[in-house]
Amino acid sequence: MPVVLRWRGHRFLFYSMEVGEPPHIHVLKDAKQLKVWLSDLRLARNVGFAPHELNDILKVIAENRLTFLEAWHDYFGN
Repeated sequence: MPVVLRWRGHRFLFYSMEVGEPPHIHVLKDAKQLKVWLSDLRLARNVGFAPHELNDILKVIAENRLTFLEAWHDYFGN
């Protein structure tokens, strides 16, 4: 599971077995996890993050979207 970014204790990553899914990023911190589609920055799943945390995390994802997409395509080759 390649970690693309670390920010305030959060790990931004994707799982290596997710071949065939559209580009997205997972964010993990403690027992919390979320998944965001990189095409439109839409939330796919949230487990445990409060709304105010989501706003901050989504801002970080938006700021790093191109880096995440590049890492995704470099890793999965498409």
